[in-house]
Amino acid sequence: MHVLVVDDHPAVLEALQLLFVLHDFEVEVASSPSEALQVVQRGETGVVVQDMNFTASATTGEEGVELFRALRATDPDLPVILMTAWTDLQMAVDLVREGADDYLCKPWDDARLVVKVRRLLAARAVAGSPVQDVNLAGLVYRSPQMHGVVKLALRVARANVPVLVTGPSGAGKERVAALVQANSERHNRPFLRVNAGALPPELLEAELFGAEPGAYTGAQTLRQGRFEAANGGTLFLDEIATLTERGQAALLRVLQSGEYSRLGSSEVRRSDVRLITATNADLKAEMDAGRFRDDLYYRLAVIELEVPALVERPDDIELLAEHFLAEAGVNPSLLEGTARRLLREHAWPGNVRELQSAVQRAVLVREGERIGAADLGLTRTASSSDSQEAAQIRAALLAADGVVARAAEALGLSRQALYRRMDRLSIRIHRKVGR
Repeated sequence: MHVLVVDDHPAVLEALQLLFVLHDFEVEVASSPSEALQVVQRGETGVVVQDMNFTASATTGEEGVELFRALRATDPDLPVILMTAWTDLQMAVDLVREGADDYLCKPWDDARLVVKVRRLLAARAVAGSPVQDVNLAGLVYRSPQMHGVVKLALRVARANVPVLVTGPSGAGKERVAALVQANSERHNRPFLRVNAGALPPELLEAELFGAEPGAYTGAQTLRQGRFEAANGGTLFLDEIATLTERGQAALLRVLQSGEYSRLGSSEVRRSDVRLITATNADLKAEMDAGRFRDDLYYRLAVIELEVPALVERPDDIELLAEHFLAEAGVNPSLLEGTARRLLREHAWPGNVRELQSAVQRAVLVREGERIGAADLGLTRTASSSDSQEAAQIRAALLAADGVVARAAEALGLSRQALYRRMDRLSIRIHRKVGR
């Protein structure tokens, strides 16, 4: 499938066409909405990169909105990236909510645009047929926000490509990784987990690649590495952002060649392992700061699954609480209305992990049969928490002169996550930049 670039400026079309051709994408270009729709109607388009204004006097972005909606009416699953130098940034929030995959300002970042397009094309390529015999691997949800994550995870599970799972601590990234593995062709093969952040840097390579006796102080016996143990299966590497420069280089080598060596050995070994990584850090910010390798990121993030914070998927809160109660052998109906209301109102900075702890505490400290609000041990209210969060977001947007991407980076969030929080907190921005 090809990339379709839609822009009324020949120079932009030429620049983007050259960029995508150099990265081995098939490209078509269109200089008007009508021409773009004719191309999409042929059914061969994988991703659209479209401008928001198509006539010399237009600056409102309304032409782009009309094209976006027409494209989605023609192909509801078509990924669309919006690109412009002049529009009300609130429009970005609205269109992302309608289903746009990203919103980029001109001038664009070549590397990031290529990564985004490659990721969307890969997801599109494996989304052709319905997934049968779904195994949710213990994941509990009902919210539309998580349904979108699960839907993409099930699609990419069948593709033998690296997957990067992002999101805040405690949101359920490991559960999503397990879902990918459980629905992959490797589901009957080993599934090993390594927390990179929990290991000293000097031991991480030995943990991943193995070590010969005497390779380091205290290494008295042969140590089998996780890549060797997971051969033919899947390796889940959490807290990927904590890897040292040396660890990143070693991991990149395995991804590029499938080859590695045990510490203390020159023998080259091969391993057929699918890698799923996870992080709560903003890897793009880490790359900009020189702490994370660009080439490793591009290898890891062929597909990115972003797990939203619990507060951004309120439909899951009570369901999860009832699930944890059932696990503890407590009838979920014993959860009183006041407790349910407090669960819905709490900000959940610790996400699902915090919710599970609150429910476990309530089961242990309750004095009667029923579970009330006081048993949960939650003191923060939604109103104070939301006000604090809204103030923080507004301050970041002000400091970033209304540029959502910069504000998201300062807050340690992805752009999509910031859009969702702005929508939930009714934060609107009205900033225009010249064309």
